[in-house]
Amino acid sequence: MKLEFGFGTGTQVVEVPDKNLMGVLMSNDVPRGLMNEEEVVRALENPIGTPRLREIVKPGEKIAIVTSDITRPCPSYRILPALLDELYAAGCRAEDVTLVFALGSHRGHTPEEMKKLAGERAYSEIRCVDSDRADCVHMGTTDAGTPVDITRAVAEADRRICLGNIEYHYFAGYSGGAKAIMPGVSTREAIQCNHRMMVKEEAHAGNLEGNPLRMDIEQAAAICGVDFIVNVVLDEHKQIVKAVAGDLVKAHREGCRFLDRMYLKELDSRADIVLVSQGGAPKDLNLYQTQKALDNAKHAVKNGGTIILIGSCKEGLGEKVFEEWMLNAPTAESMIERIGRDFQLGGHKAAAIAMVLQNAEIYLVSDLEDDFVKKIFLKPAHSAQEALDAAFARLGPDATVLAMPYGGSTLPRAKA
Repeated sequence: MKLEFGFGTGTQVVEVPDKNLMGVLMSNDVPRGLMNEEEVVRALENPIGTPRLREIVKPGEKIAIVTSDITRPCPSYRILPALLDELYAAGCRAEDVTLVFALGSHRGHTPEEMKKLAGERAYSEIRCVDSDRADCVHMGTTDAGTPVDITRAVAEADRRICLGNIEYHYFAGYSGGAKAIMPGVSTREAIQCNHRMMVKEEAHAGNLEGNPLRMDIEQAAAICGVDFIVNVVLDEHKQIVKAVAGDLVKAHREGCRFLDRMYLKELDSRADIVLVSQGGAPKDLNLYQTQKALDNAKHAVKNGGTIILIGSCKEGLGEKVFEEWMLNAPTAESMIERIGRDFQLGGHKAAAIAMVLQNAEIYLVSDLEDDFVKKIFLKPAHSAQEALDAAFARLGPDATVLAMPYGGSTLPRAKA
């Protein structure tokens, strides 16, 4: 069978013998109603756990809308028109509304990127800014000791509205919800304090209850204060198939339940070989983002098997500390030892890759140079087909194969 995997703005095509292919993990078939902008309008008209937004905000209030940065697929440009209409219906003025791109620990945007993310209308009507890690306001401290240091444009607003998309997150359980605040518009120190809990057993993809890291995120957002959220679930073509609006936690949980119906994949057994992609741009811009697909794929591969990670990574590794850890570690195992005694944001993803390497070999199909890929403990391949052929050569002609074309979204859960 011929399979296509997103690779930057293009694709990688792989031929997998039918006898070897266990399955292609795509979204489950769930009933679909309204789509895209119409679904956003429906959610705004039917909020979960709060009144309508137009009944919450007041004329003259300073309003901060926090949304995702360029590394995330959240289609802010589809959400903002209906959201602005709701604010204007309450008598709010455009000059009182600021759109804040939540950078977390990522790079800033160019004006062109901001315009693309916000859409023509929002970019021309309201102020658009990046969060500023160097200009934050201390608003409190969580029970876990995480400082709630929030970018000034958000901290000093009268009302805070958070946008985002919901997908699986390898230690926060799910993206979306309070993640717009922590790590979205927090300081590096605060993010590092929160993310150190990723090593706890309960901090894993698809888990919210008892997840100490998610609990800390939501407490930080509660201390900051969030008046309303609009979160969306996207299909493989990045179209909005579900929108939830309203309370920070209640609306988010409803979105997570929908995500499970759509993307949780029950498996009878694991495969010898897993082909996985983030689905292409913008999610495979760098290895820091592409790693999310790898972390989901680890749940589908047998011990001693092969994961073939397909992602352009045209901007390289994508984060300074991550790069330092990956390039300077004497061995992959040393990064796991290091994270236990010296937790650093960025290093956490290096350690996560090393943990996968404990149980499987990883081929990386990317735009990176071969020697560079080898230096970061991965095996380079110039095409997904080349990597698959090499995996068959090692594991034998009867090796089983699972494909995950949208690995950041689909979460395998194997019985054995």
